[in-house]
Amino acid sequence: MEEIKNQAKKTEGCPYAKKCGGCVYQGKPYEEQLKLKQKTVSSLLGKYGKVSPILGAQCPDHYRNKVHGIFGRDKKGNVFTGIYEEKSHRIVPVENCGIEDSKATAILKTLAVLAKQFKFLIYDEDRDFGLLRHALIRVGRKSGEIMVVLVLTSPILPSKNSFTKELLRRHPEITTIVLNVNDRKTTMVLGTRNITLYGKGYIEDELCGLRFRISPNSFYQINSEQTEVLYQKAIEFAGLTGKERVIDAYCGIGTIGGCAAAKAKEVIGVELNKDAVKDAITNAKLNNIKNIRFWNDDAGKFMIRMAENKEKADLVFMDPPRSGSTPEFIESVNILKPKRVVYVSCDPTTLARDLELFTKKGWKVQKIQPVDMFPYTKSIESIALLQRVSNTRSRSITLDFDMEDYHRIKNGDDHKK
Repeated sequence: MEEIKNQAKKTEGCPYAKKCGGCVYQGKPYEEQLKLKQKTVSSLLGKYGKVSPILGAQCPDHYRNKVHGIFGRDKKGNVFTGIYEEKSHRIVPVENCGIEDSKATAILKTLAVLAKQFKFLIYDEDRDFGLLRHALIRVGRKSGEIMVVLVLTSPILPSKNSFTKELLRRHPEITTIVLNVNDRKTTMVLGTRNITLYGKGYIEDELCGLRFRISPNSFYQINSEQTEVLYQKAIEFAGLTGKERVIDAYCGIGTIGGCAAAKAKEVIGVELNKDAVKDAITNAKLNNIKNIRFWNDDAGKFMIRMAENKEKADLVFMDPPRSGSTPEFIESVNILKPKRVVYVSCDPTTLARDLELFTKKGWKVQKIQPVDMFPYTKSIESIALLQRVSNTRSRSITLDFDMEDYHRIKNGDDHKK
């Protein structure tokens, strides 16, 4: 904690914080942020088991390896990139963000300048008209590779060769440039079609000693340094001896399963996104991991079929989206009957809801470990280790906790008392 205290400086306040709404802890010393997050997790999850002290970041600034910029134009005709104002689609121009990778921020500034220079038509969301919508920058924190993704409403970029050449002249550190086509009127940033303008069309980065391929649409944790802390703790919780059959549910591009494979007998990754599965298979080959295989399927249905075929698993890793898991998925885990579950969550509110379901089905929470993946924001990552202690399989459960209380704590109202 002392190292963190010494390295983490108190910011003097971000000029965009009030409009952006993302970094609610701007201006607070990092040690104080960790105390607030510890209190939140303990309030939500303490009833299920002891909550260990939160693992804070050694470097809480400029940690985001993925930076998203929305293109806009001011009244003078100048092009800028920014982010949406909290609870709206008004664009807040942002020149410097304290949590974004500095190289990515610099590239966004250049893209705005070049968009005006090349007279690209900026997309107007209200009129559903224009060409240039977003830019997405991904940075390999260890590899140094950088991917620039331009999101357009058309596969045709005027003067694309000249534009690409000029962008690379100003930023030779860029290793690939991709044009992503999103011609739908949607809040989704990326479309499904990618056209490589320069380089390989993907970047690679290192995580826990393994190499991972990251495509434009791939999910990859935004804080590389803290992801290693998170995964190492999750694998420690798993207590693998080399004899286990492991399910990596919601496996994405295979990061958790890949990191766990060296300590398990067999790993099975299951993911609904077919593009992520392709990347996962590539990543296994890239790292010469031979005891892992991947399935493009719904993880819950997959585990039920395993149980029906009298197949077994010793451990399930689950890392669902922010909305958490589902009663159906939790029931599928209960039917498969692994010995342990390691639940990696990015929202303690939904984790509390899901732990309630697990405990009512006869599972016991052994350990809970919060990890600060997102300094200056309210977001908190947590790991819970669950052990099966009962054969109870109630399919109809009424939850006895008050979600309003959970949201009150999550939104910070409890801190004001």
